[in-house]
Amino acid sequence: MDVKSACLNGFIEEEVFVRQPPGFESARFLDRMYKLRKVLYGLKQAPRAWYARLKSFLLMSGFVMGSVDKTLFLLSRGGDTLIVQIYVDDIIFGGSSHALVSSFAEQMSREFEMSLMGELQFFLGLQIKQGLEGTFVHQAKYTRDILKKFNMGDSKPMTTRMSTNTALDADEDRETVDQKEFQGMIGSLLYLTATRPDIQFAVCLWVRYQAFPRTSHRQAVKRIFRGFSNADHAGCRIDRKSTSGTCQLLGTSLVSWSSRKQASVLLFTPL
Repeated sequence: MDVKSACLNGFIEEEVFVRQPPGFESARFLDRMYKLRKVLYGLKQAPRAWYARLKSFLLMSGFVMGSVDKTLFLLSRGGDTLIVQIYVDDIIFGGSSHALVSSFAEQMSREFEMSLMGELQFFLGLQIKQGLEGTFVHQAKYTRDILKKFNMGDSKPMTTRMSTNTALDADEDRETVDQKEFQGMIGSLLYLTATRPDIQFAVCLWVRYQAFPRTSHRQAVKRIFRGFSNADHAGCRIDRKSTSGTCQLLGTSLVSWSSRKQASVLLFTPL
């Protein structure tokens, strides 16, 4: 569901005054201002105030807020569970009972002006496919979009992985490239790791070169768009430190992952 004019629903706690809007000035009180009771778009307090009102409403309705993710709310009723995830004015929800889901949708529509979007298919660049065999999350459209954005839609895919012996340094003698474009490529690939953790090592390897990217760095990043490596061995030539990572599984499902530069240099490998 989508909340219409979400940031206009929040009540403001601070004292904020605004000028009378053009065309709506009071002829009797031209020297006066309006004191806001509710937030307006453009105010820094707007998203926070909207979230505070929505959170208060959900908690009063019996929901429990997640202990780690403060935008996740859970409701248990009669053995059934309802899960609600909030992202500003976009809300996705689902549960084990159709009646519980319908009741929540009606309750929200009475309190706020809502648009029910139907079954979840797209959310924040993620594509969701639901079927009898399970629910699948992927970023096929997002991948095609970033390939087109960086003029690589017609690039020939690589049939082999990037060599693990590939290692780049600051390469200060090479020509510099457009920093904004390079950072955009890195940022786009970082978001792609939401469903493609297999490229995490390769992407994070080049994040450190965002400030002063060179042609060799951009060439290596473009190589990720066409083929990738999920390993790194003393990848930084400056300090000879490696980038390592971990993946945590719950059953056969990946729930979290991390990638970081090692704090020390390994001088030998014990047998």
